[in-house]
Amino acid sequence: MAKKQPEIASGAADSFPITEIMEANPYFTRRQMLGITGMAGLTALAGSAAAAFPGAQQSRPRIAVLVSYWGATRSHADWIVNKLIDGYWWDGAYTPSRVDVASIYMHQHDESVLGQKVAKAKGIPVFKTVAEAVTLGGKELAVDGVVIVAEHGEYATDLKGHWLLPRWWIYNQVIRVFEQSKRSVPVFNDKHLSYNWDDAKWMFDKSRELNFPLTGGSSIPVYYRKPEIELDIDTPIKNSIVVGGTGDEGAIFHAIDVLQAFVERRKGGESGVKSVQSIRGSEAWKWVERNPWASKLLDSVAKNFDFKPGYFQESPQTNICVIEYNDGTKAAVIGGRGVGWTYAGEIAGKNEPTIISMLGWAGPFDQYHASNAQPHWITEMMVTKKEPFNAERLLLSTGITNHYMESNWEGSKYSAVGRRLETPALNIKYRSTRGAQFSKGERPPARPYIRGFDQ
Repeated sequence: MAKKQPEIASGAADSFPITEIMEANPYFTRRQMLGITGMAGLTALAGSAAAAFPGAQQSRPRIAVLVSYWGATRSHADWIVNKLIDGYWWDGAYTPSRVDVASIYMHQHDESVLGQKVAKAKGIPVFKTVAEAVTLGGKELAVDGVVIVAEHGEYATDLKGHWLLPRWWIYNQVIRVFEQSKRSVPVFNDKHLSYNWDDAKWMFDKSRELNFPLTGGSSIPVYYRKPEIELDIDTPIKNSIVVGGTGDEGAIFHAIDVLQAFVERRKGGESGVKSVQSIRGSEAWKWVERNPWASKLLDSVAKNFDFKPGYFQESPQTNICVIEYNDGTKAAVIGGRGVGWTYAGEIAGKNEPTIISMLGWAGPFDQYHASNAQPHWITEMMVTKKEPFNAERLLLSTGITNHYMESNWEGSKYSAVGRRLETPALNIKYRSTRGAQFSKGERPPARPYIRGFDQ
């Protein structure tokens, strides 16, 4: 006999079919959970105690991990969550984890075979719903932090190229628990907040309304740099470019977030964005030719890598995101190969541009591959309850990406030379006060996953 579908309460996310609203039962039974031993068992008991005594203090924050998909060693969930479980490489040394992953939710559970293996190996309960994961199967918020990694998985892409990942949907389920429990905890959201600006702004506004620290974004701004320098606060930046991958929404977000990590340090602080324009294909190089400040910076990057003049233009097509700030600062993200992610800035008083590159992954697909600094700063936020950088940057990078994706479209009609979109919604002002946050020192050695298996 077919199992009856659960009824959907009024106000449930309309954009997801009934198959996405799953029953609130953990995949691990109570008997299995009671059988967990060691640290995982203590964590489960601590969660129960915290639910019974909300005022109790935990020595190690307990984290709920909510992912879209965890089915490959190259998925963001695998890169990030394993480091929260096993530790990461920071400042030239292995750093043990300072948090306990207390629960896992996987939106595409059946496809997330690797995530299921990790959960079983580490004794971490997997729940069928977001609410169950953040309440540890109870009725009130029972964790000290939330990590959302809704990147990768089999999700549709719409006409404009938005990858319809369920970041807002997962985040919204968390907010419901926060509001019901009348308290909140820090939240990390991998990559941009949402492919939809209204959703993204709502997500940011909820963090301020409910007074919880919010962070996220790209892992590249805190990756290894060459040279190992950070721009001073109030650097008199005139114009900037970032050269790197821009092939799709996810790729260009990385480059835009790198740009924002540098330009927010300009004199006077972040003033907000006046306009955004997308130019694609061969028309992009024509734009570079018409804008000497951009062509000069692009030539400086080619020279820095000992490439011949015109190296980047040898690729007949590229994507460019043109950004004008409220204070008159100009910037562009330009698609280019062979330079990782490279920032070049024209700074008043300096004869030559300042060039800083983020190059190459740390090693093979092993314990320390890719993101290490990002799990470090996730952990810092969970421990200190403070945002590692202004969450306004995350919102601004998201908004620039959103408007870039809209620029080439007017209704259903596409144009390679996109509309210059005025962006009053991105009138976001803030001042960065942080010091350098990127990885430094010796790069990590190749090391098999501590979890004990690679696939």
